[in-house]
Amino acid sequence: MLLTRASASADLPGVWQVPGGGVDHGEHPAEAVVREFAEETGLTVVVTGLRTVVSDVLWTKHTDRVIYDVAVRNGALRDEPDGTTDLAAWIAPEELPDLPMMPFTAELFDVPVEPVTAPPLVAPPPVTGPITRGQRFAAYGLVTDPDGHVLLTLIAEGYPGAGKWHLPGGGTDHGEQPATALLRELAEESDQVGRVTELLDVTHRHNPRALGPEGYVIDWHAVRATYRVRVDAPTEPAVTEAGGSTAQARWFSLAEAVDLPLTDVAAAALSRLMTGLDTPG
Repeated sequence: MLLTRASASADLPGVWQVPGGGVDHGEHPAEAVVREFAEETGLTVVVTGLRTVVSDVLWTKHTDRVIYDVAVRNGALRDEPDGTTDLAAWIAPEELPDLPMMPFTAELFDVPVEPVTAPPLVAPPPVTGPITRGQRFAAYGLVTDPDGHVLLTLIAEGYPGAGKWHLPGGGTDHGEQPATALLRELAEESDQVGRVTELLDVTHRHNPRALGPEGYVIDWHAVRATYRVRVDAPTEPAVTEAGGSTAQARWFSLAEAVDLPLTDVAAAALSRLMTGLDTPG
């Protein structure tokens, strides 16, 4: 396994993890991992699959992580010259338990998770003035019932995409796993109880002029995990949250749903059903 070790300039010096790093504003996570691989290891990689999406909280900081499978296509392994890692190395499976690793990396390789020593907590600077740029991680669901109906939610007036039908879901709360966030949002937006069966895709959307309830334009970037969700005992949908971004929730046949005004993530998810990449029910 190829791992990188955190340098003295990182939050956790000496701790190992899979190569990768933060997603830049407006960047697709798959592009971010290719960029980070090149920076940290000197290797050119291509994404071959989506492994999982997880979140964790270390020293009160919540991080959502997208884990990809990649294949090396070019380059020679080298260490990052001046950054948050100082060593890149191929590690044999039997050596993994002896390394200090980030908890999410240890879980990936099914080795015991050891606590890491958190650095002193430094409070972020106070926010002054209006927020003009934002980035959010969210979880959405391609939700169906046993008869093949698809659950969609209508975006309320005053929110970006108002009047379009959307997938149920929304942003993850602090300390919340993405799949858990989706099931919470499903209950709030439609009063349905579902079960997550698989992770379908991770996409992103950059809207440099998003206009929402703040009343002014925000440069907005969303990273979105889309899951497959089954509702085994569907009921009449009802929006249970007050004053949120959802005006209405309804079950539709697939034929009805594809003719609605849809958000990009909803249209992409429904196309999976139309093209046979997934089956309803």
